[in-house]
Amino acid sequence: MTTSCVRCGWGAAWLGIVLGLPMLAAAQETPSSTARGDRLLADYFAAETARLRDASLAEIQTIDDWTSRVPEARRQLLDMLGLDPLPDRTDLHATITGRIDHPEFTVENLHYQSRPGLYVTGNLYVPKNLTKPAPAILYVCGHAKVAKDGVSYGGKAHYQHHGAWFARNGYVCLVIDTLQLGEIEGIHHGTYRENRWWWLSRGYCPAGVEAWNCIRALDYLQSRSEVDPQKLGVTGRSGGGAYSWWISAIDERIRAAVPVAGITDLQNHVVDGCVEGHCDCMYMVNTYLWDYAEVAALNYPRSLLISNTDRDGIFPLDGVYRTYSAVRRLYDLGKHPDDVALNITAGGHVDTQELQIHAMRWFDKHLRGEVRLIENAAQKLFEPEQLKVFQELPADQLNTKIDETFVPLATPPAVPTSTAEWATQRDAWLAALRQKTFAGWPKEELPLSMEQVSTVDHGGLTLTTYDFSSQPHVPLTLYVLHKTGLPKADLVVLNPLAQSGWEDFVATLSSTFPAAFDRSEPAAAVETAEFTALQQMLTGLPWVMAYVAPRGVGPTRWNPEMRKHLQNQRRFYLLGQTWEGMQTWDIRRAMQATRSLESFGAAPLWLQAEGNMAVLTCYASLFEPPVKRLDLHKLPMSHAPDGPSLLNVLRTLDIPQALALIAEHSQVAIYDADPAVSEFAIATAGKLGWPAKQVQVRSTSPVKK
Repeated sequence: MTTSCVRCGWGAAWLGIVLGLPMLAAAQETPSSTARGDRLLADYFAAETARLRDASLAEIQTIDDWTSRVPEARRQLLDMLGLDPLPDRTDLHATITGRIDHPEFTVENLHYQSRPGLYVTGNLYVPKNLTKPAPAILYVCGHAKVAKDGVSYGGKAHYQHHGAWFARNGYVCLVIDTLQLGEIEGIHHGTYRENRWWWLSRGYCPAGVEAWNCIRALDYLQSRSEVDPQKLGVTGRSGGGAYSWWISAIDERIRAAVPVAGITDLQNHVVDGCVEGHCDCMYMVNTYLWDYAEVAALNYPRSLLISNTDRDGIFPLDGVYRTYSAVRRLYDLGKHPDDVALNITAGGHVDTQELQIHAMRWFDKHLRGEVRLIENAAQKLFEPEQLKVFQELPADQLNTKIDETFVPLATPPAVPTSTAEWATQRDAWLAALRQKTFAGWPKEELPLSMEQVSTVDHGGLTLTTYDFSSQPHVPLTLYVLHKTGLPKADLVVLNPLAQSGWEDFVATLSSTFPAAFDRSEPAAAVETAEFTALQQMLTGLPWVMAYVAPRGVGPTRWNPEMRKHLQNQRRFYLLGQTWEGMQTWDIRRAMQATRSLESFGAAPLWLQAEGNMAVLTCYASLFEPPVKRLDLHKLPMSHAPDGPSLLNVLRTLDIPQALALIAEHSQVAIYDADPAVSEFAIATAGKLGWPAKQVQVRSTSPVKK
C-alpha cells in the first residue's frame, strides 16, 4: 500500500507494515516451523496447571477454614456459571402431556420452563402404593442422542432404565433432558465446534444452563406431594455426572450425590488432553482460577459418592483419585469420614451395572437410612415414542438461542455528565477488568531478562532484535528498526502483529535483514516496494518502529491445524484465561521492553495495530503508563460476535467504552471503522472537556477529486 493518508499528511509507510503488504503464502508454513511453539505452549500449560493445582484448597488447614470460605466459594461458582445473581424463580408452568402405566410405577411425560421460554423436557417416575412421601432422585442425562426420522426424543429415552429402576426401588425419580440433546435441541458445542468464542466474552457456558435447569427441577420435585422435600439426591453419568457436580455444589437441598464419570482435574483436562473429548457443558468459565477439587469440596458435609471406571479415557482414574483425595481431606478434617467415598469398577467410559448398584446402595444409606440387597436390575422398558413430551415443539422456545440472553450483558452506559461521575464509572470498569477478565495474568511481573540478539545494517537502516520474557515459557522478540546512527528518537511506534501482519513483516524485511530472522544471507538483497517506502520514511525522520509478535504468532506460533488450534484455545479458558487475554499481557510486556531501550526508551511511545489486535492493544494500554497516542485500524464494533474473546468482558463493558478509558490519557486515532465504535468516546471527551483532538476518526481511503 503506497497511497498517502491525506488527512494525516504522511505516507502509508507510517501505517507500519500491518496494512496492505503482500502476505506470505500459507504453503510456507510447515509442521517443523511450529514445533518450537508447540513445545513452549505445552510447557506453559503444564506450569499454569501446576500453579492452579498448588493453590487449590492450599490455605485450608482446619474445617473452620473451609466452612468460613463456603459462602464466597459458592458465590464464585455461581458467578462462573453465569448465575450470580440467580435469575428470578418465575412460574414453572409445569405441564404433564402424557402418562404411562406400569405395574410398579407410573411415568408422567412433562415439561417446565426454568425461565420463560427455556423449556426442560423430562419423565417423572412415581412408585405405586406409596404410604408416605418418598425420597426423590434427580437423574440428569449424559450425552445420548435418541432420534428417529429427524425427531429428537431426548437423552431421557436412553437413560430411562435409571428412572424406572429407582421407582421400582421406592424412589420418585425425575429424568430430565439436557439443553443440547433434548427434544428441543440447543447447543453445547459453542467453542468446541461452532466457533462461538464470544461465549467467553459474555461469561456464558451451557454448564450454567444445565445447573439452572437442575435448580428448577428441585423446585418442581419439592412441589410434588409424593416427594419428601428434605430427601433429595442427584446422579447421572458423563455429562450427567458433570451436572450432578454443578447442582450438588450450588444447592444444599441435595442431601446425597453420586456423580458418575463427570469430573477430573485440570491436569487431565489441560495437560493430558481430556478437554479434546468434552464439550463446553463440562466446564464453568474459570474466572476465579479453580481446580475442580474446589467444586467437589462444596458438597461437604453432605454425602458424596464419586464413581468411575478404571479405564475411562475422558475421566482418567489418576485425576479422579486426586480430586477424591482433596475432598476426602475435608471430610476427615470435619469428622465426616463415612459421608464420602470413591467407587471404582472395571471398564471404559460405559454405564456399568456395578456403578448403578453402588449408587442405589449409597442413596439407600443416606436418604432412606437403610441397607438392603438390590434384587432387580436397571432395564429399559419403553419405546422412545412413549416417553416423548411434545407432539409439536413450542413456538416461543428460547432453547436454541439461550446463549444470547442467559448471561446479562452490561447495560450500555450514558455519557457521564461530570468528572466525578466518570471517575466512579472508570474505576469500577478497571476493577472489574482486573478481577474478572485479566485475573489469569501473572500476579508479579518478573524481570524482562531482555537481551540483544542481533544488529544488522542495510540501506541506511538498522534492525536490532531483543529477546525478552513475557512470563515463564513465553519468550518473545522485539524488533527495533530506525535510521542507522540515529542518536535520539522523537517517537517510538510499537506495532503488535497478528499472524497476517507478522507474515507481511517477514516478507518486507527478511530479504534485507536475513540474520534477524535466522535465515541465510541471500545472494543479493531484494528491496520490495514496501521496504523502500519504509526506508524513505525512516531515513528522513527521527522515528523508531518497533514490532512484536505476541504468543502464538510468528516465532512462537503453534500448530495451526484447525482442530488442534481450537483445542489449545479451549485450554486457555480452563485456566481462567483466553489466548487473546494473554496476548494482551504480551503487549504490556512489549511496551515495558520498548520503554527499557537504552537509546530510545525515553522517547514518546505510540501504539499501532489493526483489527482484533488493535482491541488487545487498547486493553494493554489501560494497565501501563499512558502512551502518547494509539493508531487503531479496522476496529470491530464489539467483542461479539467477531471481536477478540476476553473473559467476561461483556459483563463489564464493550469496545466503545474501552476507547473512552484510553482517551482520558492518550490520543486515539481510529481508522476505517464503523463510526459508531467511537461515538461514546467522542461524546465523553466533549462532555468532560478533554482536548479537542483526543479522539479522531480517520480514513486511509484516497480522497476522490
